[in-house]
Amino acid sequence: MAAAFLICGIFVQGTQAALAQEAAGHTIEIHAKRFSFVPAEITVKKGETVKLVITSDDVEHALVIPGLHVNAKVKKGQPAEVTITPDKVGDFDGKCGHFCGTGHASMTFVVHVTNSE
Repeated sequence: MAAAFLICGIFVQGTQAALAQEAAGHTIEIHAKRFSFVPAEITVKKGETVKLVITSDDVEHALVIPGLHVNAKVKKGQPAEVTITPDKVGDFDGKCGHFCGTGHASMTFVVHVTNSE
């Protein structure tokens, strides 16, 4: 009987963890490297909570997306996390916000926000 209780407890804990993860949305990993972001474009849904994990593969960078109020500095070996929940549909342009060399101006990023339906 104790074993059945333990199995039930594990199931409940697993279900709670899954629900918490679903409520938090999903995670998108973005790599910054002279002179690009990979991926350079992402698509998310309006009202969806998304965690962006930005990692530098070489030097200090920053991901700045003014329309989504994102300004995340990232150093090599120290990923930055930003959570967004877009409240409007459209394309939001981003760029590197920390001078990283001669190709810095070409480091662009786009977030496409679509209807949640």
